[in-house]
Amino acid sequence: MTDSERYDDGQKPSRSAGRPEVGRRDFLKYAATASAVLAVAGVGVIAESITNGPNAPPEGAPTSFPRVLVGTLSQLHVNTPVSFNYPLDDEPNLLVDVGQAAEGGVGPNKSIVAFSNICQHLGCVYDFVPPDGAPPCNSDYKAAEAMGYCCCHGSQYNFLEDGKVVGGPAPHPVPMVTLEIDSAGNIYATGMKPPVIYGKGPSGSSDVALDLTGGTVVGSVTT
Repeated sequence: MTDSERYDDGQKPSRSAGRPEVGRRDFLKYAATASAVLAVAGVGVIAESITNGPNAPPEGAPTSFPRVLVGTLSQLHVNTPVSFNYPLDDEPNLLVDVGQAAEGGVGPNKSIVAFSNICQHLGCVYDFVPPDGAPPCNSDYKAAEAMGYCCCHGSQYNFLEDGKVVGGPAPHPVPMVTLEIDSAGNIYATGMKPPVIYGKGPSGSSDVALDLTGGTVVGSVTT
């Protein structure tokens, strides 16, 4: 009997018999396994993207802030700022004795503070203004307390209250420098408080490790 005669009655050979069906099951099994592997790999890529996104510190970047001498108690005069660069050698900050206890202040009267001198709005360098003083760009303005005033767009930061925004378009407080004073009256910068310095990461980010990227850390030796 020929094959054509065998199936003339319309019956088909059983799909449960023969090697072609075994191959199909194996293929489906392998396909399912491959899909699972790809799915797990995809989750890994997403997790890596979140953890090591475009603003993450590059591999090998410094992970700790240097301890740098920035002034002395004898050098300071009330409401007269001293400029210094930190944590990178091209990033300006202001050290000032505001004459009264301030949030985060150090020294005998808890009145010595330091802040990044870079405005959180668009990165301009702002001016320090003492109480009852006026910024160079706005003689009609009178500061109620020691503050930073940015003449680019009018952002204002209260130096008595952790650099918080008290006027203008800045979206976040100006970052504060952490300070230590030794028994000899030397004042050291030891780190940065959040948010990150303008331009160092997503606006308002608390990942201060980003402040150490994009330049040379103060006190580092380059070859």
